[in-house]
Amino acid sequence: MSLYDLRREKKMREARTWVIRSFHPQSVEDFLAIMKTDEYTYVRMVTSYWDMAASFVVHGAIDPGMFRAVSGEMLAVYCKVEHMIDELREVQKPFLFKHIEKVAADWPMAEQMMGRMREYFKGLEEQST
Repeated sequence: MSLYDLRREKKMREARTWVIRSFHPQSVEDFLAIMKTDEYTYVRMVTSYWDMAASFVVHGAIDPGMFRAVSGEMLAVYCKVEHMIDELREVQKPFLFKHIEKVAADWPMAEQMMGRMREYFKGLEEQST
């Protein structure tokens, strides 16, 4: 229940909204450029939250099915960086998003879900430009 409460905190809600609607890195350079902005706080908040939550699944504290039932947003966040994850790990940390990656890899139909999400995000990005 505490994980759910963390998601509802005001600053975290702002961060989640910004990451979903406005965070569209196409390259490592885009990601690194965002690191120099105030919005990077949002990226760190959201990605570290989801990696922590995913770590509970990886280590057996939360049932994977229960987690998947309410955590589709984690896939949405991951699909924004998945295409450059290896490069990000080279310039950032070698273990960046490792728990998220593991949970996503074990998630049935994750690739199809993330494909639909990518199309949705592409539309959001086009609307904002």
